[in-house]
Amino acid sequence: MGKTVRELGEMKLVGVRGLCPGDQFLSEIPKASHMLSKRINEIKHVVHPLLQFGAFVVENQSAEEDGYWVCVEVNEYEDIPSDLVTLTVPPQRYAVSRHKGANDQIMNWYEELHAWIDDNYYSRRKEKWHLEKFYSWHDPENVELELFDTIE
Repeated sequence: MGKTVRELGEMKLVGVRGLCPGDQFLSEIPKASHMLSKRINEIKHVVHPLLQFGAFVVENQSAEEDGYWVCVEVNEYEDIPSDLVTLTVPPQRYAVSRHKGANDQIMNWYEELHAWIDDNYYSRRKEKWHLEKFYSWHDPENVELELFDTIE
């Protein structure tokens, strides 16, 4: 699918932070997504209850940045349940690509996006927040998402 560059403003996210070995993320992320879906009514000021975001830092600089966040976007933080987390992603510029297929193919999709970034002379910002915008995540064999890889 087509690739493009997009700028996003600050995003306020509320959800679940996952910490596990890298080889377990493919099975743990869907579990977190389903749990968050069931609890959406506990989160105030949700922008779009049917969209979820994954957030991560490729080369994290601290323990606080380690892991993968499964979240929904909110307009403001208010009365966040104690077992959920907040994450504010600053305004950033991204290389973006939309994909549909099995979640175990996401790394291949990233390889295509990274090649496009290189071919178009952009620089990846691995120390910044990267996003995945999930339109459909209930079936691991048929997810639909946009990859947002932070660039300069």
